[in-house]
Amino acid sequence: QVQLVESGGGLVQPGGSLRLSCAASGRIFSIAYMNWYRQAPGKERELVASISAGGNPNYADSVKGRFTISRDNAKNIVYLQMNSLKPEDTAVYYCYAAVRTTTLGAPVGYWGQGTQVTVSS
Repeated sequence: QVQLVESGGGLVQPGGSLRLSCAASGRIFSIAYMNWYRQAPGKERELVASISAGGNPNYADSVKGRFTISRDNAKNIVYLQMNSLKPEDTAVYYCYAAVRTTTLGAPVGYWGQGTQVTVSS
């Protein structure tokens, strides 16, 4: 019913920047919050950043001051601007959205397929 498609990953040198995008489509009444997670090889998936419907952001301590999350509610897109990238930022980045598909339904979580970010010289 709902699809999330990420884009914008790739290979970047340390200190560089990337901008990830995640577009939600399908049967969407509203999106309560949108998150970015990441999972590095051999590690658990971790929450990187979250943004509420009203635009209030929260960040993991490891990315504060370097990453910025934003969203376009009209287009159902969430962005993650990543600056001053470090090798330890290397991971698969996943988009997550809590979506209401009806006016009265509780939000249901959906995941994107992930996009690889590699920070290396």
